[in-house]
Amino acid sequence: MNEKSYTELMKIGAMKRQRKDNFVQDLYIDMLLSEIQLTVEKEKLQKKIDVAIDHRDRKNFQLLSKQLIEINKRFGT
Repeated sequence: MNEKSYTELMKIGAMKRQRKDNFVQDLYIDMLLSEIQLTVEKEKLQKKIDVAIDHRDRKNFQLLSKQLIEINKRFGT
């Protein structure tokens, strides 16, 4: 019979909870980094779009707008 003591069972349970907590923490970190990346990319594109508007550069404006739309689709916003 492979019976474990109460202490061993408690240690195993604690390790499982720790792994679960680490997974959730890693997931939150990934989500935060993705959000930061999205924000930075969108801000850069919006600044370039503003410059294109200021210079009345319709071709560049349309290109940058399409890129912004694609980023929004990619990140589901």
